Amino acid sequence: MNAMIVPIASPTPQSATSDAEAVLSWIAKRYSCREFDGSTIDPEIVDAIIESGLQAPSSCNQQNWHFVAVSDSALKKRAREISGGNHHFEFCSVLIYLCFQKGWTHDKFSVVQSVAAACYQMMISAHLRGYASIWNAGIGDTKAIAKMLGIPPTFEIQGALCIGSPKPTAPAVKAPRRPRGEVWSWNKFQRPHHAIYPARPAQEYPFFRITNSKNPFAEWRPRVWGWDRVADFRGYSVWAKSPIAGVYRSRRQGDATSVEVGLLSDVPPGARVLDVMPWGGTHTTELIRKLGPEVEVDVAELAQANLSFIQERLRQEGISRPVGEVIIKDGHIPLAPGSIDVVTMFQVLEHAPEPEKLLDEVHRILKPGGTALISVRNLLSLYGWSYLRTESKACVPNQGPFVPIAAGRVRAMVASRFGIEREIGISLRAEADAAVYEGRLARRMCRLFALRVVKP
Repeated sequence: MNAMIVPIASPTPQSATSDAEAVLSWIAKRYSCREFDGSTIDPEIVDAIIESGLQAPSSCNQQNWHFVAVSDSALKKRAREISGGNHHFEFCSVLIYLCFQKGWTHDKFSVVQSVAAACYQMMISAHLRGYASIWNAGIGDTKAIAKMLGIPPTFEIQGALCIGSPKPTAPAVKAPRRPRGEVWSWNKFQRPHHAIYPARPAQEYPFFRITNSKNPFAEWRPRVWGWDRVADFRGYSVWAKSPIAGVYRSRRQGDATSVEVGLLSDVPPGARVLDVMPWGGTHTTELIRKLGPEVEVDVAELAQANLSFIQERLRQEGISRPVGEVIIKDGHIPLAPGSIDVVTMFQVLEHAPEPEKLLDEVHRILKPGGTALISVRNLLSLYGWSYLRTESKACVPNQGPFVPIAAGRVRAMVASRFGIEREIGISLRAEADAAVYEGRLARRMCRLFALRVVKP
């Protein structure tokens, strides 16, 4: 039987109404949710959401997509394990794996685009029905997923879509969008300098030579990026994480955060502490918990988006005290000379386009006798070797470009400006370990080199 072809009346520009604007406004409120309450959704509603996705355009109208909806608790838990830590895989109502039949990409990823279009239409359908969602490209070992779900090798698993009801405490925050004029232009390509990230010079940049783990064109040197581009990159990409309490902390850090913060001596009531460039606020959380309630805390970051993320992270962590916000511009910290009692700067200098300028700023804003805590990833360590051999061959991470700095060089930069009260090394291993070493040789061979210094 031939399929019935139903003619569709095309709307005219004049038919646009305030109702359409209201729907579009509601769609724009959709946000990514990573905290679901674990409740179930009627399978018929899930079917309706997926069917909404089927109305999206597909390459050559072949509809070579396939969607595997997973609601079984054991399978969702296994999906979380395979993903390497996406806890929302386990607690969403339904996890939908996005697949396509291989062989119809037309060299322009047309079938990939088709699946993406269908996925977004499902997200809008879920949103309009009162459910939250998030799509994920990082799903883990696709072979393990295929084995778990019986997906044949002729189908590619592109990603996964989580749908469900958010926890009452889940961050209901939409990640920031770039302003008008940054991501589109008329009649020719125009984009602001700060929103075009640098790459190593080359005649061309073939797409298939670039992967997340191997990018020969990646530029890791912050001085090449400059302050404006580092600020732009970090400010938007921090939202690739989620400001959920106790989640999305660095696995490399392990317990090192506590060790770094533990360098802090007692801070008297009324003192003012500045946490410089903490990116996602993990260090800020630990720092505030260590300080007394009468200590004033400010955070200095390169972009407002970082500060907004950190404020939400602190709220999610149960920290209700006010935290001041400072925007660093071109390496300048806009605070009065001698206005700060303590500065913390954990793993920051290696991200700075001008590390010595940043140290000068810290010296300027510190009171005489004021303290600074400084840590860096050490180039002359097992981690530094791993960075040069493997990590730096990949794409720049969401924290932004950085190059580890040799402990001896850091010490020389710091000693020319401050008095050193204590210096330690953290972990002789490349990652995870947080053992402390204080011997002169050992501490300069550790993954992290940390100091407590005082302004004369």
